[in-house]
Amino acid sequence: MPTPSPIVLSEFIADPAPTPQAHASTLLETRDGTLLAAWFGGAHEGAADVGIWLAQRGAQHWQPPRRIADGAHAGAEGAALPAWNPVLFQSGTGPVQLYYKLGPNPRDWWGLRTTSDDDGAHWSPPQRLPDGILGPIKNKPVQLPNGRILAPSSSEDRGWRAHLEWSDDDGAHWQRGMPLNDAKAIGAIQPSLLLHPDGRLQALGRSQQNKLFSTFSLDGGLHWQTVHLLDVENPNSGTDAVMLRDGRALLVYNPAIAGKDWWEGRGTLAVAVSNDGVHWQRVLTLEDSAHDEFSYPAVIQTRNGWCMSATHGSADGSNMWCSIPRDSAHAAPARHPRPQRCLSAEQRHAATPPMLRHDDDGFAPRDSPVALHADRRH
Repeated sequence: MPTPSPIVLSEFIADPAPTPQAHASTLLETRDGTLLAAWFGGAHEGAADVGIWLAQRGAQHWQPPRRIADGAHAGAEGAALPAWNPVLFQSGTGPVQLYYKLGPNPRDWWGLRTTSDDDGAHWSPPQRLPDGILGPIKNKPVQLPNGRILAPSSSEDRGWRAHLEWSDDDGAHWQRGMPLNDAKAIGAIQPSLLLHPDGRLQALGRSQQNKLFSTFSLDGGLHWQTVHLLDVENPNSGTDAVMLRDGRALLVYNPAIAGKDWWEGRGTLAVAVSNDGVHWQRVLTLEDSAHDEFSYPAVIQTRNGWCMSATHGSADGSNMWCSIPRDSAHAAPARHPRPQRCLSAEQRHAATPPMLRHDDDGFAPRDSPVALHADRRH
């Protein structure tokens, strides 16, 4: 008898898609169990019409996505500016928070914050973050036992440099730390944060050196060890990681090196696990394609099961879809079934507009629920 696939459900979040292109997704399970997904979408990445979209998962299906933020009239003389990289977060006691960026490009963007007291149904007027504070740049913050919120961030205006920002009042006020890396030695951006069971705090993410970067703090993020490269290949593309309740760390990434074009190496999306954050074992291949891109994953652990959603490209553009993996201690190594309407390489190139990109075999959880979210383009 064949071993069942670890994926038991694949579904589109919205069909038809609300915009031609979508990118940079984020996931949150609120304290009451509501699953939210957000991403930026518009004509193409960097276009003035790009806004932030949000969808909520109901009991049986995703509700229609809503455009909840944009850069209308944010530029000089009232011109529109694109929105970028939403990040959803909720602390142990506060409202749902959404962080995102506005600006012409990642070197000149700025951060904003808005909050919701009803799990994303209504949002406060967005507030611009203070100069120098960008908020979480791609991946979710973590909250320490003392209540401090640490946001993984980075900048690209003077080389690729990762840093942390922190808040002691649930996001109302922020402070910024020094760069974690020397950009001339290791160019690093878009970190994820892992709070290990032994109290170590780890930042890891993409670098310009074809491997993931990593650094540890032994005092809650006040001081950091020298950044080094892990023995984990990555083609300078976005990653995400999460600590599981059983004490293991889980990483979602592209396990390849960069090619001559930005999309090369992004056709394979994989999962790895680690007991120490240093030694990683690749345990599941989520996607493996010579022509499609699967990138910019987001991963969380939920309470009822784990799911994966992504941006699905078609001849008409991109769409958001979701897959629910099987919560089984015997899930076999396998690629999950793709949504239909895949394109040929020729269709993919014809359907993908010019991008102003700024980046531009079995996992069986011991403790169940993990949610995965990634971008999928043709």
